[in-house]
Amino acid sequence: MNQQETISIAIVKNQQNKWLITRRQQGQHLAGKWEFPGGKVEEGEALEAAMLRELKEEVDLTAIRFELFESLNFEYEALSLQLHFYIVSEFEGEAKGVEGQDLKWITLDAFADYVFPKANLSVIKKLSCVAHTIS
Repeated sequence: MNQQETISIAIVKNQQNKWLITRRQQGQHLAGKWEFPGGKVEEGEALEAAMLRELKEEVDLTAIRFELFESLNFEYEALSLQLHFYIVSEFEGEAKGVEGQDLKWITLDAFADYVFPKANLSVIKKLSCVAHTIS
């Protein structure tokens, strides 16, 4: 049986219409790929609380305005993920790689220039279709 994990993820948009991405570090599952900040939901933790905690721990941002964008299940060879993506449209702080990871703010058109985990691809596609409606 595959290991199962619930993951809560922040898709952060700044006032310049750029999106925050970070690179997975060596030693992590899917190392070197780009992703949105997020991580495992702890036992008894609400999905929103996990997203807020992970955003602060990973990139030192505090989400002010956010909403659930997409929930999906994804299967890797030995890992079953339940993923919950939140659009963060207002935040406090200045993003930095707290854990030493690379981070970038990119335009929607630039997503094609970065390699993301397969689990993120459908969300990125949906984002490109509706990004103009997110304020």
